[in-house]
Amino acid sequence: MGVYVHWPYCARICPYCDFNVVRDRGRTDEQQALADAIVADLVAQRALTGDQPLLSIFFGGGTPSLMDPAQVARVIDTAKVLWRPTPDLEISLEANPTDAEADRFAALADAGVQRLSLGVQALDDAALKALGRNHDAGAARRAIAAATRAFPRLSIDLIYARPGQTDAAWRAELSEAIALGPEHVSPYQLTIEHGTAFDRAVGRGTLVVPDEDLAATLFETTQEILEAAGFDAYEVSNHARGEAARSRHNLVYWRGRDYVGVGPGAHGRLTLPANPGLGGRAATIAHRAIKTYVAAVADTGVGFEREILAAEEAAEERLVLGLRIDEGVGFDEMAPLGLSPSLPKVRDLVEAGLLADDSNRLRATRTGRLVLDRLTGTLAT
Repeated sequence: MGVYVHWPYCARICPYCDFNVVRDRGRTDEQQALADAIVADLVAQRALTGDQPLLSIFFGGGTPSLMDPAQVARVIDTAKVLWRPTPDLEISLEANPTDAEADRFAALADAGVQRLSLGVQALDDAALKALGRNHDAGAARRAIAAATRAFPRLSIDLIYARPGQTDAAWRAELSEAIALGPEHVSPYQLTIEHGTAFDRAVGRGTLVVPDEDLAATLFETTQEILEAAGFDAYEVSNHARGEAARSRHNLVYWRGRDYVGVGPGAHGRLTLPANPGLGGRAATIAHRAIKTYVAAVADTGVGFEREILAAEEAAEERLVLGLRIDEGVGFDEMAPLGLSPSLPKVRDLVEAGLLADDSNRLRATRTGRLVLDRLTGTLAT
């Protein structure tokens, strides 16, 4: 199983972001109370999971590199006591490449973080300004160099299909990012999420994103350049230089393993004992507001609400997540949805080149990944 820790504070809220985040305004007392609640929530959830091997701990947000390294160490140490760390336990933390955060990398590594996920997003100053980022390309390059010195493993995030972006510019930018030496690259196509500042700008007509044809071209360019550089496209938006560089924590999600979610708005998935009214695949959703989450942990011991998923719901979730990775998802897990290798709609998708011809697993082809939402929608109905 894995552990996800959500730290909601950000120095600035990006206009494309729809995550559960708040501005960091130096609320020291509140942050101390939140760290205390996260630790208490972990302890309480150990009673639900029982004794399990611990594959990964992931600090996301928000901007967890703004977290006090002593509190990061406290959360890591608590999780390692509650569950059995595997020999290859992966401990990851998300960071932004500002100079101030880069100065904290050594302390975060001393706290136990081994893998940094760095939100570079672009290596072009104009693009970074348009994306509302609080760093420039020079700071991104310096942060990559600092992260390489501080951590054994480094992943960088990039955003493409940005307004005004050309294929030639993306080729040059992606090639430069690769040359900076990360072992893992997560290139995400810009999506306009409902309720964000970008969503409002699109509605006003002041922001125009690339059309589907250009977005598809940029996707193909991404695959081509990263593949030529030795990166495996093991997931639709994640590329690694070899199997050891793959994100073990994200694979917990995509392979349908259990994970504990702590912190405001965090999600979790737990396989509970088969006791009356309790057993099955459970979704946990933490209270989104910081004060509500902290108060819930103090009052009830946990900061989340729980829902038992129906067999069809659990299978549909496995389908959506499993098709994102190159290994796909086994047909044996798709029984609640009635999916089998001989089903006519499965055969039609194989013949259309969207699914691999595999009698054991559902696997999207490269062409299928281009239309993954439509592909999973067809299979799930």
